Amino acid sequence: MAKYDAQSSANGLKTDCIANLMRLTLDEALAVGNQLEVEALNGTQYILLTPSLAAQCGYSMESDPWGNTRLYTSLLGCFVQNKDDMMFSVGLKLRIYRHSPADVTNHDVAQTCSYTRWAPREILCDRNYMEVSTCMAPQYRQAEQDSQRNTIPGDSEVSGIWKMTFFTPEPMSMVLKEAQQAGYSAMTTSTRVVVRSRYNTAETYSEDVAGVPMEVLKVSIYHEAQDGLNVFNLAAACPTGGVLFTGELISWHIPRRVTPLLAGSIRIVEMNMGINGQRLDKAQMAARGYDLSTTDFHIIMEIPIGSPDGYYKSHAPDFQHHITYTVEPMLEVLWRADQTKHDTRYKILFPITTPLMPQPIYTEDRTTPEMREFSLYTGTFLHDVELRNITFATGVLTVEESNARGFIVQQHVHANGTSVFSLKVPFDTDVIFKHNPEVLVTTYTLNSVFGFVILPEEIPFAHPVELQASLQDVVLPALAGTCDQDQFYITVKYGSQGNHFNTMVGGLNLTPELAEVYKFKGNATHFSIEVPYAATGSAFELVTINSVRARLDVLVWDPVTTWILSDLFLACYFPLLTTKCYPNGTISALAVKVESVPNLDPSWLTLKDQSCTPVSSNDRFAQFTFSADSCGTTRSFFDHYMMYENEIGLCYSMKGVAHTSPVDPEYRQTVSCYYVVNDTQMVAFHAKQRLHEPKAGIGSGQMVVQMRLATDSSYQNFYEAEDYPVVKYLREPLYFEVELAQSTDPHLELILDNCWATLEKEGTSLPSWDIIVDSCTYLGDNYATVFSTVSVDARVSVPSHYKHFSMTMFAFIQEEQVLKHEVYVHCDLVICDTTSPREGICQGQCANLSMKGTPKQMRRGQRSTTSTHQKQTSSGPIVFNSFQ
Repeated sequence: MAKYDAQSSANGLKTDCIANLMRLTLDEALAVGNQLEVEALNGTQYILLTPSLAAQCGYSMESDPWGNTRLYTSLLGCFVQNKDDMMFSVGLKLRIYRHSPADVTNHDVAQTCSYTRWAPREILCDRNYMEVSTCMAPQYRQAEQDSQRNTIPGDSEVSGIWKMTFFTPEPMSMVLKEAQQAGYSAMTTSTRVVVRSRYNTAETYSEDVAGVPMEVLKVSIYHEAQDGLNVFNLAAACPTGGVLFTGELISWHIPRRVTPLLAGSIRIVEMNMGINGQRLDKAQMAARGYDLSTTDFHIIMEIPIGSPDGYYKSHAPDFQHHITYTVEPMLEVLWRADQTKHDTRYKILFPITTPLMPQPIYTEDRTTPEMREFSLYTGTFLHDVELRNITFATGVLTVEESNARGFIVQQHVHANGTSVFSLKVPFDTDVIFKHNPEVLVTTYTLNSVFGFVILPEEIPFAHPVELQASLQDVVLPALAGTCDQDQFYITVKYGSQGNHFNTMVGGLNLTPELAEVYKFKGNATHFSIEVPYAATGSAFELVTINSVRARLDVLVWDPVTTWILSDLFLACYFPLLTTKCYPNGTISALAVKVESVPNLDPSWLTLKDQSCTPVSSNDRFAQFTFSADSCGTTRSFFDHYMMYENEIGLCYSMKGVAHTSPVDPEYRQTVSCYYVVNDTQMVAFHAKQRLHEPKAGIGSGQMVVQMRLATDSSYQNFYEAEDYPVVKYLREPLYFEVELAQSTDPHLELILDNCWATLEKEGTSLPSWDIIVDSCTYLGDNYATVFSTVSVDARVSVPSHYKHFSMTMFAFIQEEQVLKHEVYVHCDLVICDTTSPREGICQGQCANLSMKGTPKQMRRGQRSTTSTHQKQTSSGPIVFNSFQ
């Protein structure tokens, strides 16, 4: 526990005597976040000052949102020790509760103030009460008969006050105790009578004075003195309005003549302005920009909004940023009546808070694109605003998390206490959206929402920010290429945007399949391909006798914007012998389709003799083979050479209808062969008699068979792999097809040797049911298998390659119990050559009608697991459904 005397200031507590008030100040370090209780010392006991008791007894308290607190005590208060109305001792106890009722700190405060400048009438308007006092000189004495007629209760003998009559304006009388119970205070000191009232009581009323609303208290005090009963008429009037807000200025209007208080002619003797109960001199007012003036009807006090004696507060109605400004001016006026020369001192403590003022949040973009980093400042905020988080495109991050991610978030505090927040975000992070409005330009977009809270109320509000920056920073893919005698070699180096592009080679998209053909190799920086010069995508530009000039066009393009990012047109000469001249006079010529004739079909080309057409051709080449004395070949001599010459071209029909449009370029390719004249070539050969006549050898190959389950007896639709297991009811027909696939040889015939059913996927598993035995239907039970004839149709071209058979759905049963609901069907088969003598099973399906095999323990025969057949096929699982 600590005790503080007058004018002491320690640990955040300070006391001041300011005229007829004592002021106690607590700074925020002492009170913020804590609960404060104030007790008043009454003799030797402490009385808890509740809000109603504080107003009744002359105590008021004002706190800003951050805990700065001022507590005012009227020197004429209930619990103040008063010595001759000159010396006043105030005792208070402050209880500060922190985290729990047990965690409490007590501070005792004692302050003695001297005040002797009492006016005959003093009126004090505090924030929660009105107080009026007057000197004890009686205003009039009631007649003796009145005194005898009104008996003063015993309780009033101590104070001398008998009753109080309030004027509302109708008279309303109460004895002192009733008035105290109603919240009023009335007392006498050695020289004065004091009355105090809360605002908005039943006995006060409102009155408009010179356009200013005021609350008025009028009361007559009946006081017993030794010389009789005295009556004191007291009045107080306190303004409840009169404030105007114009731009950046607060104008407070107070009536120059408060008519409920003053009668007759009066004049202002003194007029002072103060802040927080403390007077200001003219120099202090001028330094702050304050002005105090009078008109015929008003006293006007002007205070600039934002003056250092008040404070700003942030608000967020509807989550929008606003501020208010609060200041507590004081007006002190001394009036003097011209006739009586009596003075009235009038003192008002009047807190003023501006209406909500929108405070737009500005955002300053300080981004320098070349730094590849967004930089912004946003503000301005009061010191009660805290940045809690920032919402990016990828989610919400606290300030700490943002800094940990490399996004620099800082608060910058100005000299006036306001602050701005800055944010820096690199371009190359996942919270930045990127797009390319032009091929070489990248536009970076930062979308963020700043999440703020207002302290200490924890009121949230947000501010969205969107920034864009463009930078010519795109490095396009680079293409390079070389050639050898057979191939183009292409290398594509990735640019700044990686491999997010499509590649087109010779007019064809580089699909995974084409990339495999072109021997694609790639890593994180580039890829390469090898393209044969005669590949489909290359273009032939020029043909010579021994070479062809081929060109490969490669381009990379953006699949989103369809922009061409880079291209390469690589042309190389590749060895190609287009004409071969044989000593026997045979000439072989290769015609090549060149790019200048895009519509040419090489098969349309002929020699001079139009009946001489290509011996072979495709979409790019046509091969001619002819003798030197045919197809219109001409012969000419010069020097020691003989030249045979022909021409490959595209002829037009006699009716004028051509294979290509007459406007297309003409195709001509000259074929020339040179022979030396009078030259003899020796050719030697010999024959060797063969020992044996030629014959075909026996080879081996792979034949493919498959079994399928048809959906019905038409055998046109079959169950696919994803349909298995197929569900069938008992005795429902099953239609099987066994096919020799991938063969068109009509001399082959498929014969089913044995077919059986098992419970497991493996054909050798037990138990099993026989279906076909020795190529015939098994007759050992009532589930007969039926063969169907296979005919030629749109699907079947060789019927001997197919076998169709049907049966009804069954189940494995042992001792009247179904062993399992799933059945697999397997078949051994033989592929016969019909050109060879038919014997054994190749005589035909079920050529031997003898039945072999007898039923075993199962309802169908249980078969052996050994087989001499090498070809076997199986169906997928078929499920027996016992409910229909």
